[in-house]
Amino acid sequence: MRLFGTEYGKLGDERLMELVVKGDEKAFAALYDRYHRRLLSYFHRMLWSDREMAQDFLQDLFTKLAAKPQSYDPSRPFQTWLFSVANNMCKNAYRHEVVVREAAAHLKNGVDRVEAVGGIGVDREHFRDRLDEELDKLDPDHKATFVMRFHEDMPIKEIATAFGCSEGTVKSRIFYTLKKLAERMKEFDPNALVPHGTARTIRP
Repeated sequence: MRLFGTEYGKLGDERLMELVVKGDEKAFAALYDRYHRRLLSYFHRMLWSDREMAQDFLQDLFTKLAAKPQSYDPSRPFQTWLFSVANNMCKNAYRHEVVVREAAAHLKNGVDRVEAVGGIGVDREHFRDRLDEELDKLDPDHKATFVMRFHEDMPIKEIATAFGCSEGTVKSRIFYTLKKLAERMKEFDPNALVPHGTARTIRP
C-alpha cells in the first residue's frame, strides 16, 4: 500500500521505523519532523547550552539513523531508544570534556612540574624550545588555538569567536594538541598529562 504525506504523520514510531528500514525516505522525514525539535532542545540543555554543538549532534544522530536504520532495536519503544542514543552521545562528550579540562590543567602547570620530575632539574629554556618545536609541527589552527588558550589565557568562548567556529571545535583542537604533545614530549614528564587526585578544571 502506498502512503501519502499526510498519512505518515498518523503512523506510530515503530511502524515508521519499519518503513525506514525498507528505504522509505518519507517515513524518515516524518520521524525527523516529529523529534528534531525535542532532540535539539535536549542536546542544547545537555551540552553546555552550545547551540551549534547541539545542532551538530542532532545532525550526527539522524545521519547515523539514516545510514544504519537497522541499528534500532524493535523490542524497545522508538522514543526510549532514540533518547538513549542521544544520552550516550552526551556521555561521550562529557568524557571528552573531562579529559580536556584535566589535561589542560596539568599542561598549564607543566613547566613547574617538569623541572622537578624524579628530583632531576630540567632546563626551562630547553623545555620551551622543545615545546615551540613541537607546536611548529602542528597545523596553524591547532597551534594558534594552543597559544591563545595557554599563552594568552583567552577563554574558550573568545577563541571560538576569533576563529569563527564553535566552542566544541576549540575544545577538540585543544584535546588533540595536548594528546600530541604528551606523546612527543614524554622525556620531560611521562605522567604530565595523567590526572592525579581531584580533577582540576579550567574556566571556559
